Amino acid sequence: MSTEKPRVSARIAAIAESATLAVDGKAKALKAAGRPVIGFGAGEPDFPTPGYIVEAAIEAARKPANHRYTPTPGLPELRDAIVAKTQRDSGYSITADQILVTNGGKQAVYQSFASILDPGDEVILPSPYWTTYPECIKLAGGVSVEVFADETQDYLVTVAQLEAARSDKTKVLLFCSPSNPTGAVYSPEQVRAIGQWAYENGLWVITDEIYEHLLYDGATATSLPVAVPKMADRTIILNGVAKTYAMTGWRVGWMIGPKDVIKAATNLQSHLSSNVSNVSQRAAIAALTGDLAAVHEMGVAFNRRRKLIVAMLNEIPGVICPTPQGAFYVYPSVKALLGKEIRGKRPQSSAELATLILEEVEVAAVPGEAFGPSGYLRFSYALSDEDIVEGITRVQKLLGEAKD
Repeated sequence: MSTEKPRVSARIAAIAESATLAVDGKAKALKAAGRPVIGFGAGEPDFPTPGYIVEAAIEAARKPANHRYTPTPGLPELRDAIVAKTQRDSGYSITADQILVTNGGKQAVYQSFASILDPGDEVILPSPYWTTYPECIKLAGGVSVEVFADETQDYLVTVAQLEAARSDKTKVLLFCSPSNPTGAVYSPEQVRAIGQWAYENGLWVITDEIYEHLLYDGATATSLPVAVPKMADRTIILNGVAKTYAMTGWRVGWMIGPKDVIKAATNLQSHLSSNVSNVSQRAAIAALTGDLAAVHEMGVAFNRRRKLIVAMLNEIPGVICPTPQGAFYVYPSVKALLGKEIRGKRPQSSAELATLILEEVEVAAVPGEAFGPSGYLRFSYALSDEDIVEGITRVQKLLGEAKD
């Protein structure tokens, strides 16, 4: 008698669904069913991709050369544009053979970990973290070691915390500034201190710079290998056009790193997905070589919305919402509301509270469990001012009913 083998591999079965996409999908499904749901879940700008970028894609689609395979690392013209953009925005000098163009930022994240981790290697993962990081680490055979910084630290980990988490198995530090999900931004001094610590301990750093242009209140996005040049040979930079240019659906990201690691990642991608869509790559060239006027216009709107949503959330008793300096998220603490009675229920976790908010007032937010410890909610403010006011007003009314 034969024993039936598992239908899904243990490796893939262990992966959790993207919580942010799950919340966004549920909100969209409810909307499609006619429910007046306002979704604060997805991390994507609500603006259309700037017209000049769309026109470049239309023109590219007409050219037969773009209907064919192209080099796995990316179109030469796009890699050259990334070289120039990296020098312009970060002051970091690189060469084209240090770049691999990927199908969005997520592929760059996975391939980075897959290229440098061996089974059992530990990755120090500052928390709150983007929900995809631990899953990519797990897929690559690595082990996440979470280091949590709460709202009293403005969600910024310290060198002392990182050192306490380091072991003889530690190989990589994941670094993200501006941060998803908190919007926290490390100062140049903090970046330098963390980079120096990584150098002294022989660690790699994978640094996610996808939100580099979304900054407020004079904050700056310091690229770690610029702050600590000695780390250039052990740093992988992740970036893409999705957030800056409202191009989440175009799926163009990239990784920048030492040539041997980029070559290894290119070999992996050659079997995984070949080249990125040529039409999307042509659109990305237009984005990176154009001016930043449209980006600045979006930034003005995001800044206005940021101030609006922070003020409204902080009006709710029991909610503490730090003011983020980057990205387009707020990450309020709702710990004081857990266990309180709200419309006959007593949510014990932020996941239960998020479910209650969706069911009672049809507002979708992502619970803190998706990014680390419970007790928090993530709201994206990449939606209209009107939707922010309507959605947070509903939340204010509901949570204002909380009682012991």
